[in-house]
Amino acid sequence: MNMIRGILACAALLAAWPVRAAMPAHFTTPAYLSDVTGAQALAWVRQQNRRTDDTLARDSRYRAFHDAVLQVEQDRHRIPEPSFMAGKIFNFWQDAANPRGIWRQTDLASFLGGRPAWITRLDVDALARQEHRDWVFQGAECLEPGDSPCLLRLSDAGEDAASLREFLPLSGQFVPGGFLLPRSKQTAVWEDRDTLLVARDWGADRGGVTASGYPFVVRRLRRGQALDQAAEVMRGTPGDVSVEPLALADGQGRRIVLIRRAVTFFEDRYGVVTPQGVRMLDLPSRMDLHGFAGGRLILSVNQDWTPRGGTRIAAGSVIAVDPAGQAAAQILFVPNPRQAVDEVAVTGAGVVMTVLDSVRGQAWIFQQAGRDGGAWRGVRLAMPDMMSIHIVDADRESGRAFLSVSGFLTPSQLWLVDCVGGSARKIMELPPQFDAAGLEVGQSWAVSADGTRIPYFLVHRRGMKPDGTNPTLLTAYGGFQVASVPDYNPVVGRLWLERGGVYAVANIRGGGEFGPAWHEAGRTVHRQRVFDDFAAVARDLMARGVTTPARLAIRGRSNGGLLMGVEFTQHPELWGAVIIGVPLLDMEHFETMAAGASWVGEYGSMDEPAQRAFLQRISPLRALRAGVRYPEPFIFTSTRDDRVGPVHARRFAAKLQALGVPFLYYEDVEGGHSGTVNAREIAHERALEAVYLSRLMAPAGQ
Repeated sequence: MNMIRGILACAALLAAWPVRAAMPAHFTTPAYLSDVTGAQALAWVRQQNRRTDDTLARDSRYRAFHDAVLQVEQDRHRIPEPSFMAGKIFNFWQDAANPRGIWRQTDLASFLGGRPAWITRLDVDALARQEHRDWVFQGAECLEPGDSPCLLRLSDAGEDAASLREFLPLSGQFVPGGFLLPRSKQTAVWEDRDTLLVARDWGADRGGVTASGYPFVVRRLRRGQALDQAAEVMRGTPGDVSVEPLALADGQGRRIVLIRRAVTFFEDRYGVVTPQGVRMLDLPSRMDLHGFAGGRLILSVNQDWTPRGGTRIAAGSVIAVDPAGQAAAQILFVPNPRQAVDEVAVTGAGVVMTVLDSVRGQAWIFQQAGRDGGAWRGVRLAMPDMMSIHIVDADRESGRAFLSVSGFLTPSQLWLVDCVGGSARKIMELPPQFDAAGLEVGQSWAVSADGTRIPYFLVHRRGMKPDGTNPTLLTAYGGFQVASVPDYNPVVGRLWLERGGVYAVANIRGGGEFGPAWHEAGRTVHRQRVFDDFAAVARDLMARGVTTPARLAIRGRSNGGLLMGVEFTQHPELWGAVIIGVPLLDMEHFETMAAGASWVGEYGSMDEPAQRAFLQRISPLRALRAGVRYPEPFIFTSTRDDRVGPVHARRFAAKLQALGVPFLYYEDVEGGHSGTVNAREIAHERALEAVYLSRLMAPAGQ
C-alpha cells in the first residue's frame, strides 16, 4: 500500500508554478470522462499514460526500479500463504511462469516440513488461454467439512463482478453440468450439496441491485434449475447496501446458514435460514460476525449493547451469542482504552484473536470451559513486540490456525497456532528482502488541532540528523475502522529506505487503531479531524527536525487516496510530492459513482443538509483553485475498478489540466480496485512512482 518518495530541492516544485487566470466559477469536467470504457475517454487515458510513461518510464532509473519490484513479487522464497481445506493445505501462487497463478494443494506434514510437494489443481493461465478470457482468480466458496465441491470465483480483469463455477478441489476438475453462475456482483453459499443460496442481480422485474450496485434478493437455486427458476428466500430493499447469504460450521460439525442484510455500511441485520423461513436474530446492529463455535455465533460489537434481559456490553468487546436465543451472551474479551480487537477467527477447538495494544500486535487464543455453555478463558501467546500479527487462516475441523507476523524491519514469518495445546511456533520466515542494517523503528505522538494525541511510527537510519534534510514518505488510511500497522514492505524497503529515505505511518482517527470510538471520531461530518490529524503528524515531523515541506512526500490509496486529495488541496504548502491512488475525489457525486452509495455511513450524504455542506467543503475536486501553488501530484487508478471507479481520478486530473497545474496520471486498464493483477503490472506502476519520487531525492539546491 505504500511506496517511495523523496525530497524536493528547496524551492523547486513549490515555487515553480505560474499563476493562472481564474476559472469559471462552475467548472465542469468533460462528460465523456464519465463513460468508463467509452472510446473518447480511453483515448484521453492513453494520451495521459503516454505522457506519464514518456516522463517516468523513459527515465534511466526506471528499469532498475521495475526489476527490483518484479524480483520481490516473483521471489521464489516468498512464504506460500496457506489455507485449510478438506484436510489439506491449499495455496494460490503467482510467479514468472504463472503470472495469473495456480491453485495448488499439499498435505500439512509436507507443508510443515518446509519442502511441500505441491499438486496443481487449477492453472489460471491455462484456463485463460483455453477460454480466451482475462481470468483473475478471486477465491472459492466451499462446502464444509470434508471433500466437498467449491464455487470458484473468476473475475474478468480483476473487477468485483465475477462468474462462479462448480469445482472439485481434490481432483482439480470442473463439475460437468454443475452450477454455473454468470458474471454479476454476487455471493453464493452451499445450503447442502445440491442447493445454493444466491444473491445476485436477478433482473429488474425479480430483484435487481441496490443504489450501491449490490444484490438485495437471495434465492434458493437447486441443482439442475435455471436461474429464473430459483425461489426467493429473502428480500431487502433497493435502499440497502446489500443482502447476502453466508454459511458457517463449527468444530462439532454443526452448520448454520444466515442471511446478512446490510442496511448501511456499518449496520447489519442477520437472520437464520430455517425450514419455516428466515428467522431474524436479536443482535446489535453495529457488529462484525467472525464465525461459529460451540453452537454460538462469535462476534465483536461496535457499539455499547445490552442484550434482552442481560447487562451492558461495551463497544469493542468480543462475545459469543446463542442464535436460538436460549442462553445469555458470553464475553470473551473486553479491550482496555489502549487496545482494539483487530482480527478474529474460529477453529475447531477455540477462537484465535489478534489485538492491537498501542498499535502493537498481540495474539490470543480463547477456549470454552466444558463442552457447551461454559465460560471462555483467554491466553495471550508469546509473540515478538512492535509487530503486526494477522490471521492467515483457521481450520474449522481442528484447533489449528496460521498467523503472519512481521514488522517494518522484520521479514514476514508464518506461525502455527495450536488452540488445544495453547501454543504457537514459527514454522517459516522470509529471507530479508532489503538491507535493514543501520535502520531502527520508533513510535512518536503528535498533537492534533483539538488536542488529541496521535501516534505514528517512524523508520529511519540510526543517528539521523534532525536538520530537516531527510527525505520522508508519510502514509495513512484513516477510515472504515481499518488500522495501519507495522507490516514488512520490501518495495518500500528497496526503493525508499535503502536509498536513505525516512518512512512514517500515521495512526489517525477514522481507523481502527483504538477501536470503534477511534473510528467514530472521524466519521461523516467529523472527518475534518482525520485530515487535521494527518497534518499534525506532518508538522510534528518538521518540528522534530526530521524533514521540511520540500522533502516531505505523502501517499495513500482508496480512502487514503481521498485523504491525499484533501491534504493536497487544504495544505499544498506542506508537501513536496503527493501520490493519490485509486481515490475518491469528487465527494459531491460519490454516491452516484460505482459502489459509492454504500459508503454513506462513512462519509455522509448530499441529501442531508449538514453533511452536504461538509462534503462540498472538503471535496478535493471542488477545492482546486486557480493561482494556488500545488506540488505536482502522481495520480493512479484502474479502468476496471468497479468499486470506486476511475472517474474520480479522471475528473481531478482534467481540472488540474484546465488550471494549468502540472500532474502525472496513470490508469491501469486492468486490475480492479485492489490494483494491478500480476507481477509485471505491479512492477510497472510501482516503478513509475519510484521515478516520480526520485526526482525529489536530489540534494537541496540541485
